[in-house]
Amino acid sequence: MDLIVNGVREALISLFGGDPEVYQVTFLTLKISGLATLISLFLGIPAGVFLALRNFPGRGFIISLVNTGMGLPPVVVGLWVSILLWRYGPLGFLGLMYTPAAMVIAQAVIATPIVTGFTIAAVQQIKPQLRLQILALGASRRQYMWLLMREARLPLLAAVIAGFGGVVSEVGASMMVGGNVKGYTRVLTTATVMEVSKGNFAAAIALSVILLLLAYGVTLLLTLLQQQGETTASGHRGNRLLNFMGKRQKSR
Repeated sequence: MDLIVNGVREALISLFGGDPEVYQVTFLTLKISGLATLISLFLGIPAGVFLALRNFPGRGFIISLVNTGMGLPPVVVGLWVSILLWRYGPLGFLGLMYTPAAMVIAQAVIATPIVTGFTIAAVQQIKPQLRLQILALGASRRQYMWLLMREARLPLLAAVIAGFGGVVSEVGASMMVGGNVKGYTRVLTTATVMEVSKGNFAAAIALSVILLLLAYGVTLLLTLLQQQGETTASGHRGNRLLNFMGKRQKSR
């Protein structure tokens, strides 16, 4: 029990005492995981919408691969990204191994299937009658997609939460492709593993507490946005369609 208390105390001292190394590691963690999550959104949301709305041969197989990827082991991702980025690998000429960019790539690979899977579920839960109503009002393809995204925005925020949570807490891929270089690629998860291997459990607990606070802070912000949107979604759903129909009639 004393070990836990000492670890929590050390975490508070590091945060409020202005420890520059702790701040550097924390900000790098947020930067890498944030960029990886953004990349996964740019890749995963269009892919999820496409798979949710289109029927083609092999669609079920691809969705099963996406669902499998939602539980993809980070060490497997780290291994294959390392093979690609090694000096003599296919992408070795880029010189990205043991850099923050390599960590972003690995984490984006982990998060993209998560975002894609959540997007598929979010779009598929929209009632088919609503989709037909939007098309019947004469919506263009861009307008149709925009209205669907607005309709599914609450589940899509859940995709952002899940994607960020999946990468900010992983350690295997970050360790393999980043190397845990002090002041360069060391993040909270890899620093925690290093402190445990050194037997410095109080410092490891402190870093884990900071990681939990970081994950909770970002998740809380996204959750508040999600819940705020939920309270107004039902009241605005009909208005959006009425406004769109009015715009269409004016344009004619």
